[in-house]
Amino acid sequence: MKARLIALIFILFVTISFAQSTSLPPVQNVSTDSNIVYRLFSTRNMYTFIKLNTRNGQMWQIQWDIKNNQLETPLSLETRISNENEKNGRFFLHPTTNIYNFILLDQIDGRVWQVQWSNEAKDRMVIPIN
Repeated sequence: MKARLIALIFILFVTISFAQSTSLPPVQNVSTDSNIVYRLFSTRNMYTFIKLNTRNGQMWQIQWDIKNNQLETPLSLETRISNENEKNGRFFLHPTTNIYNFILLDQIDGRVWQVQWSNEAKDRMVIPIN
């Protein structure tokens, strides 16, 4: 009986030692075409994407499903630069390990913003990182 108890404890110990909290690495979207105006960035939610205007930093949250609940809603309609400084491929979204957050990068001047998407409008935000 003692041998079985020791074996059970050993098996539990081994199982627990291999059980780790794994967080998926962020999904990086890479395109070789820098001359495009709009780009879709996937989130870790299979039904949600972020559409980015790479010229001026405007963003929309895109949701799709198979039950006709598709929608495109503004995430941020603020342009981050003046019209004369717009350039295709200027802005890019980088995923983070947080499912709801991305980092928006101006690839020309280096400015960055935290972008948070949400199903709730009150929880969506884009704030500068200084």
